[in-house]
Amino acid sequence: MSMLLSLLQKVPFLPKWAVWLLDMILIIAAFLISYFISLVVWNQNFHAPSFHAQLLTYVLIIGFCFYAFRVHISVIRYFGLRDIMKVCVALLCAGVVLLCIAMLGRHYCKGWFILPISGIMFYILLEFAFVIFFKISVRLLFDYVREKNGKTSKPIPVLLFNPIQANIDLTRFINHQRSLNYKVIGFISMDEQLSKKHIFNLPVYNAREIFHNTKIRNQFAAIVINPQEIDREDKQWLSKQSGKYGKDLLATPSIRGLDNASARFTLLKKLKIEDLLQRIPIEIDMDNIARQLHGKTVMITGAAGSIGSEIVNQVCKFNTGLLLMCDIAESPLHEIGMEVQDKFPHIKAKALMADVRDYDLMKSYFETYRPDVIYHAAAYKHVPLMEEFPCEAILTNVMGSKNIADLAAEYNAEALVMISTDKAVNPSNVMGASKRLAEMYVQSLSKKLKEERGEKAPRFIITRFGNVLGSNGSVIPRFEQQINSGGPITITHPDIIRYFMTITEACRLVLDAGNFGKGGEVFVFDMGEPVQIKKMAEEMIRLSGYKPYINIDIVYTGLRPGEKLYEELLYDQEALQSTHNKKIKIGIVKEYDYQQIASGLETLLAAAYKRNVNETVLQMKRMIPEFISHNSKFESLDQTT
Repeated sequence: MSMLLSLLQKVPFLPKWAVWLLDMILIIAAFLISYFISLVVWNQNFHAPSFHAQLLTYVLIIGFCFYAFRVHISVIRYFGLRDIMKVCVALLCAGVVLLCIAMLGRHYCKGWFILPISGIMFYILLEFAFVIFFKISVRLLFDYVREKNGKTSKPIPVLLFNPIQANIDLTRFINHQRSLNYKVIGFISMDEQLSKKHIFNLPVYNAREIFHNTKIRNQFAAIVINPQEIDREDKQWLSKQSGKYGKDLLATPSIRGLDNASARFTLLKKLKIEDLLQRIPIEIDMDNIARQLHGKTVMITGAAGSIGSEIVNQVCKFNTGLLLMCDIAESPLHEIGMEVQDKFPHIKAKALMADVRDYDLMKSYFETYRPDVIYHAAAYKHVPLMEEFPCEAILTNVMGSKNIADLAAEYNAEALVMISTDKAVNPSNVMGASKRLAEMYVQSLSKKLKEERGEKAPRFIITRFGNVLGSNGSVIPRFEQQINSGGPITITHPDIIRYFMTITEACRLVLDAGNFGKGGEVFVFDMGEPVQIKKMAEEMIRLSGYKPYINIDIVYTGLRPGEKLYEELLYDQEALQSTHNKKIKIGIVKEYDYQQIASGLETLLAAAYKRNVNETVLQMKRMIPEFISHNSKFESLDQTT
């Protein structure tokens, strides 16, 4: 007996077509019974043509309704109330159609036996009974099997945050998938009106009360949330309370139905700091972006970096003509090339060893491939390192951007999207100042081209945003490494704050801005509320199962060269204009004359080529009066500009 139960538990999920085929068998069985009972009741003789015609009609009509209402996508062993409602609606619609057909049949098919109204109603009820009885029986059988096979391990009781329909479906899945070793015992909600009610026969608790109610608190071991469906403040509050009372906070992806729930719920994991800082995603019109990139040659510089590789990943979802992935880092470029081959074999892509500082090399690529759209993500971005090597920052961030912009203009590309940073605003370090100079050049060149070419000018677009979660050199991997080593976590200053967004969100906004930008704009992304790094470190310690300052200490090392306590997205005198996307604003920034900027850059690049550090930084400060060095050896140069 135990062997039979074990075999039943290993029975795989039926594919959708097999479930639909089973439904068709039940439809035929119910029709046969209804038809022959009606013959007896109405004292009619069997008429083969009418029988075959009605059988075919009933199977097609009800089969179509079952398919249209997606009855077949439900996993039979988890069949529940929502699935019963689907069957009801599908049969109700089919019944109305069949009644209309029966009335027409009586008028045009005289001499045939057509099921009467009572016969059709009997058939619909019988069909409903057959489907429900069969699927409920299968569910009860698998429930019994799971109960018998799962007695050795007691499931972990969990609460599910936010009782929306997707989570109700998830609850049903968790409670019937004993191998997951979890059991949902209730919901929690921030909505006080839902508290003390029951959904899916499970209680709904007020999120603000559960941690203070000892009886409830002792009933569960973890809370399951979908990070993408909860705002940042609620996630951080839940994390803090869970850590305080020793409860796990688990994250799961969105589940929009149960057809693929098995695969998705295996991704259940402990919440990470990225999940806490992640915001509710905004919908972007990807169809418009797809139309813009359809059949186009797209070039991405810095394609092997964190931002560039994510742009590659997202652009590959569109039907581009040719994707050019440019980077100077050999191994990462090879890896992103192999990844594109594996994940997007239909995409025509080419990896190019490319140094944006090398004008002749980049010109040869532009001459050969004639890119239509360029996403310029190649840049040096590490603040303390660029403070040590300002000439390298200028040659890559400024001259590299100038090269790409000049070539885009020369070869008449449709659009160039340059990725900038919030550190370009009131820069306090060489890296931020170098990005501001790149902005100034690209914007002034855009203005010049518009004056010369009018509507035929390339669209030069600048996007400005802050730190992205999980990017190369991000503070989060560093903190994780320090926690795994037993601490302490090192932070430069207790009051330092930064803006954060996910790489995916940032790159989607880059694509959207590049799609609707008209040229010359500086797009500023809504970064949400700034995050205090100290609080983020404390949160990471709690999420790792430790207590801040007790198990893992936090120490302060002092601001690094060029580092500010906070970053800005706009100058004080700059204003914002709204766009169709509420997370993208247009910064009304000061415009510069192209000849003035080009002349200034000529002097700057000459100094950088000679590796004359002081003259390079001094020229930067002349061109950007608001560039005031912080905690840097270049502070003395502020007195000479």
